[in-house]
Amino acid sequence: MSNRFYATGRRKEAVARVWLTPGTGQIKVNGREFAAYFPAETHRMIIQQPLDVLSKLGEYDIVATIRGGGPSGQAGALRYGLSRALVTSDEEFRKVLRRAGLLTRDAREVERKKYGQPGARKRFQFSKR
Repeated sequence: MSNRFYATGRRKEAVARVWLTPGTGQIKVNGREFAAYFPAETHRMIIQQPLDVLSKLGEYDIVATIRGGGPSGQAGALRYGLSRALVTSDEEFRKVLRRAGLLTRDAREVERKKYGQPGARKRFQFSKR
């Protein structure tokens, strides 16, 4: 059995490929340091959530490549990919991560803009006269 685990995570337009190996808690995203790639504390918190829930912070080295989307979508994609990789590493984690809602793909996408209108939902100002 290999001790390198892989999973894919998606959110909005972002796709994250995640490799997980037992180690010292180092996280690399697109070849850069974790804190440098995600300067916002909230994004770092979101990403580390699966490890936090399992109390495994600092036990795995994570290497991820992320394409597409913005910072928020990328953080969500990485969190989902990490959760799936953890389940691949140990099936016992599934129950805990499922209960925390970390194994559900967030399917919300941006609604398309409608023709003749300024946005997806916004309508031009109504004028009675």
